[in-house]
Amino acid sequence: MPGGNQQPDPSVSTPAEQAPSAAAQAVPALAIRGLAKRFGAKIAVNGINLDVPAGSFYGLVGPNGAGKTTALSMATGLMRPDYGQVWVHGVDVWEQPLAAKKLMGVLPDGVRLFDRLTGEQLVTYAGLLRGMDRDTVAERTADLLRALDLSADAGTLVVDYSAGMTKKIALASALIHAPRLLVLDEPFEAVDPVSAANIRDILADYVSSGGTVIVSSHVMDLVQRMCDHVAVVAAGNVLAAGTVDEVRGGQSLEETFVNLVGGRSTSEGLSWLRTS
Repeated sequence: MPGGNQQPDPSVSTPAEQAPSAAAQAVPALAIRGLAKRFGAKIAVNGINLDVPAGSFYGLVGPNGAGKTTALSMATGLMRPDYGQVWVHGVDVWEQPLAAKKLMGVLPDGVRLFDRLTGEQLVTYAGLLRGMDRDTVAERTADLLRALDLSADAGTLVVDYSAGMTKKIALASALIHAPRLLVLDEPFEAVDPVSAANIRDILADYVSSGGTVIVSSHVMDLVQRMCDHVAVVAAGNVLAAGTVDEVRGGQSLEETFVNLVGGRSTSEGLSWLRTS
């Protein structure tokens, strides 16, 4: 299913207006219309349209510099777009930012944390910042630290965490308020295989209970095994979007990705790179 690249049309109704009133589940968890961003002469995101169905595990894949992080930053209210609109469960992200952000948990790329707090303090702070009561925050913080194998390091300053531990504590902070939509940019980067398996189990349980996950990743095999929907992004455009089976069309997702994105080089000219 091809993705669109039109400029925003003010006459287009919102996803909530398009959905049948008796079927709230038909409203996408995330709807993007004409989203665009330019940095100087570079078009980072080129007027993309995308619907992420509620209750889906949605993969966003693309090469470095494809516009994935910029698109997710705009979709979650972290960066203002030049054009376009975004809705989270029918709530306009830029017209109702507080209401929209209450519905989301976000793990951005290159996450910056208050790293002079301990892991336990950081997750607690995230919960209190959401207006949750202290008893609930304390209970959920303990549950999350245990599930992510961070209990033994709960009292360690985040600045002393490894890259993988930092990623996990940031994920715990995104989960503390039980959001309806999780947006995770490269959540498995620098995470060890055992922790990655635990995180996948947590996310799978979350989706099976009605939540929606959007995950950006470079690992095609992981996305193919974990996600039920996928979008391929390159040069700021959505090249294909739909269920994983629709997009890959009988091939592996990696083969489809390479065919869509192109740019594969050969080893020609490296005849000197021999050991014998």
